[in-house]
Amino acid sequence: MSPSIAAASTAWPSVGQQGRVARLAPVVPRVFDIPYMTQLAIGPAWATLPDPQRRQVMQAFERYVTAVYAERFDKYSGERLEVIGEQPTSYGTMVKTQIVKASGEPVTLNYLMVNASGGPQIGDVYLSGTISELAARRADFSSTLRTQGVPGLIAALNNKALTLAPALSGSSSGR
Repeated sequence: MSPSIAAASTAWPSVGQQGRVARLAPVVPRVFDIPYMTQLAIGPAWATLPDPQRRQVMQAFERYVTAVYAERFDKYSGERLEVIGEQPTSYGTMVKTQIVKASGEPVTLNYLMVNASGGPQIGDVYLSGTISELAARRADFSSTLRTQGVPGLIAALNNKALTLAPALSGSSSGR
């Protein structure tokens, strides 16, 4: 959970799925560097994609990220986000945080902040400080890309987004 998303998360469960999607849809492209994340998640195939396909896959990935966070906030119940510190890396700045559950149990969640055209944005999220969300997505996507190509991946991302957040049907940031 990024600090910007956490700040907007009051009463997440009570607004329902559609309300969470409505609140997150405009925030996700401001907080996450969707082009950077999509390129890393796609891997080497990105270099061969024509611009229209790049835009389509970025839009599908953005809807997918929005749906994932809308689903995660379904269980939000007063957790606190604490920023522990930051550390420069060769890719950007790692912001070290922990989510403190209502029980007091901390969960380490680090954010790689990259310099995007509009300023710093999240480029990756690391659970337990080391498990890259983008590396996991790339592993998930590689099989679909191999067997169904980019159109299959776009369809799969859109289907996953709709499964997680049916309120996303027809929504797009227009990028």
